[in-house]
Amino acid sequence: MSDRGTERLKRVALPAAIFAVTALVYALVLGPRAAGPSENNHFVHLAESWLNGQLAQLGDRPPGYNDWACYDVELESSCRGDAFSRPRDSQRWYVSFPPFPAAVILPAVALFGRDFSDPLFWALFAGLAPALLYVLLRRLREDGTSERSVKDDLFLVAVFAFGSVYFSTAVQGSVWFSAHVVASALLVLYFLFGIGARRPVWAGLILGLCFLTRPSSYPFALFFLLEAMRASRPGDAPSAPEGASVWRKVAVWVRGVRWQPVLRSCALFALPILACGGVAMWMNDARFGDPFDFGHEHLMIRWRPRLEKWGLFNYHYLSKNLAIFLASLPWLTATEPFVKISRHGLAIWVTSPNLLPALWPKKVGALLVALFVSAGLVALVDLCYQNSGWVQFGYRFSLDYMPALILLLALSRRRFGWGSWAVLALAIAINAFGAITFDRAPMFYDDDNTQERVFQPD
Repeated sequence: MSDRGTERLKRVALPAAIFAVTALVYALVLGPRAAGPSENNHFVHLAESWLNGQLAQLGDRPPGYNDWACYDVELESSCRGDAFSRPRDSQRWYVSFPPFPAAVILPAVALFGRDFSDPLFWALFAGLAPALLYVLLRRLREDGTSERSVKDDLFLVAVFAFGSVYFSTAVQGSVWFSAHVVASALLVLYFLFGIGARRPVWAGLILGLCFLTRPSSYPFALFFLLEAMRASRPGDAPSAPEGASVWRKVAVWVRGVRWQPVLRSCALFALPILACGGVAMWMNDARFGDPFDFGHEHLMIRWRPRLEKWGLFNYHYLSKNLAIFLASLPWLTATEPFVKISRHGLAIWVTSPNLLPALWPKKVGALLVALFVSAGLVALVDLCYQNSGWVQFGYRFSLDYMPALILLLALSRRRFGWGSWAVLALAIAINAFGAITFDRAPMFYDDDNTQERVFQPD
């Protein structure tokens, strides 16, 4: 083997080892779930429908009662409330969740049929995001953007893979969680291509696919714009004087941008996004007769009146979601097992305490601003969504921007001392508990089914 081949093999070895270790741990923690299909394997059914040349559920009847969308072609609207108990020939049942994860699992469905172990598939797939995250961190280290060591990068990978809600998400397998597994890998790839606006076409394609997986990711388009602007500023661009106001610094920074390369990069970036949007609009029109109807409004769920009144996204939901995001804690009880967790899940700082230093970086640059602003907008979109992520161990919607938070921690210049490693050990213990017990040990979780009980009742 040539020296070049040996070097390439060495570069692949550590990311491959990270994939193998994380995927193995996820598969082992999966336990009995690996024995067969999940109860809510919507993406498997959608892939099966595609393989049979249609968008609707085969047989015009869903296999379960959880989060299926029903459209009546005669009424040209949502099915009536008795759609499950009194099916009609005019009813068509659909998976309203964004469809790209179905494309990911389609080859396995084609090979093994509908009843294979999709939880095992997603647990193994979940090893991709940590491995890709290491590749991203290594590139930032090698080009001088990050001052971290290899040890620090492995620490950050562990924070994501085992010290966050990604751990418990990776071992579920059902539709809501598998979408996060796919989106996490896509987001890491997006940053890999998008930082410095180096690969605009690839970055646009990946973000378009991410939109077809987790639509709330769309504000990350702003990240690419800001990075394209940063990359187009020449080395001799003017800088604001010492002590200038924030707005003065921003104005001077923007004046140093060369707009022609920015516009060229953004045009290349936009093309695949528009193509992905066109596919989504075609599917919407084919299913519901409206290119802007994504289908969630047709879900046969108990809180459909809430959607009809307030919509999918509204300021109305912010206070409740913000309370869960920041203040949802375990409940201490006087009876065994002495602790319970709300079905809304735990606050982000409980499951991801290592991320807190990312909020106070030692030095702020344009890349950190781009990450902060875009991730903050994605978080705001999620906080205005019609539910909190229900049912979950921790606030799983944080995975929509978790890779950005890991990058912020990497670039914060905060040292990872023994205290950071101790906090990581605590975070791994918390998330391992969630991965092992969630949806398997009901005695640890509140039995409320209404979505109304957020905090422990008196």
